[in-house]
Amino acid sequence: MQATICVMPGDGIGPEIVSQALLVLGKAAAKFGHEFTKVDALIGGAAIDACGVPLPEDTARAAAASDAALLGAVGGPKWDAIDPAIRPEKGLLAIRKHLGLFANLRPAALFDELKSACCLRPDIVGAGLDVLVVRELTGGAYFGEPRGIETRGGEKVGFNTMIYSESEVRRIAKVGFEAARKRRGKLCSVDKANVLDVSRLWREVVVAVAGDYPDVELSHMYVDNAAMQLVRNPSQFDVIVTENLFGDILSDEAAVITGSIGMLPSASLGEKNPGLYEPIHGSAPDIAGTDAANPLATILSVAMMLRYSFALETEARCIEDAVSKALSQGYRTGDIMEPGKTKLGCKAMGEIVAGLI
Repeated sequence: MQATICVMPGDGIGPEIVSQALLVLGKAAAKFGHEFTKVDALIGGAAIDACGVPLPEDTARAAAASDAALLGAVGGPKWDAIDPAIRPEKGLLAIRKHLGLFANLRPAALFDELKSACCLRPDIVGAGLDVLVVRELTGGAYFGEPRGIETRGGEKVGFNTMIYSESEVRRIAKVGFEAARKRRGKLCSVDKANVLDVSRLWREVVVAVAGDYPDVELSHMYVDNAAMQLVRNPSQFDVIVTENLFGDILSDEAAVITGSIGMLPSASLGEKNPGLYEPIHGSAPDIAGTDAANPLATILSVAMMLRYSFALETEARCIEDAVSKALSQGYRTGDIMEPGKTKLGCKAMGEIVAGLI
């Protein structure tokens, strides 16, 4: 097949990890006879430096015209003091909104080879850890209006609005149920319905959607309990569906307990628009340019791209198997290093995985 991929390396370690992911993608494409055309685009701090805005119109057009998009990371201390309206992170939120990417899929699975790197007790690890967090991506407090900082009664007040419509909840609930149907048939909807009106609507709609999925076991959990249960007994979860803010926090927690945030990919999907694929970690400016970054989350994001945007399941599994083989052969980056293993830099790790395709 032939397809176009919009590549947005972004800031910090973004260019380094994206470079290795493209190397692996190129090897997989050659092996299976596919051709992927790369279109480079600016986003985040790099775009601010070049164009004055975190999401230039050229980038938005290029992404929308592509078959899929690959992003590295955005942000860094260089841009911390600029106008909040044009901070690098605004570019990430804007591209998601522009492409209509309302569903963020974040798998948190523990590789057998990294069980010793997991921060949980051995008996908890032994029970298994394979969770898919389905996070609503274009609503909630991150996008709700009104928002801002203003002066009231002589002091500054900051405010955001958490808001969801029935249709927004319904469509993300369907994504969660469909994902659970393809996995182990269990969906946990996470909310704060004991306190928030918006969560009560969320739960009401999810329950209604459940009627279309009698084969999926639905449960509900308050977000504070879910955060605790992810550490206490993560094996109880199959698929978690939740709103934007809760999903952001819970998926990062799930990432850490798998051993390293540098291992986990993500896919952001819409109705028909090109999907956006990125590692869930940040730009790690403290190690940018040192060849110390872990490229595996970005490489695994490319595997998700092959699976979800191009329906190339065999090719996706080939990349995931190559990552597993690299780990089983003892190769590690600094964030997942353990005694007796071989420590590699970002470039060398990418080359190892590419060589195992």
